[in-house]
Amino acid sequence: MNIKYFSDTDTALIEFSEREVQETREINENIYIDLDKNGNLVSMTIEHAKQNASLPEFSYKEMIHTS
Repeated sequence: MNIKYFSDTDTALIEFSEREVQETREINENIYIDLDKNGNLVSMTIEHAKQNASLPEFSYKEMIHTS
């Protein structure tokens, strides 16, 4: 997974895979998702990311499930 932030447009791009995008769907006026030919999530674009995604407070934690 890659997260890219474009400060000039305040846009965040979250890439979940490198599969080819078949379709882009608008979730709302600021969020778009890209899907592959099987309907799997490829990436998500968030416009006005600082406001809509609390980008300044972003952190990443990998959660490992143990039995």
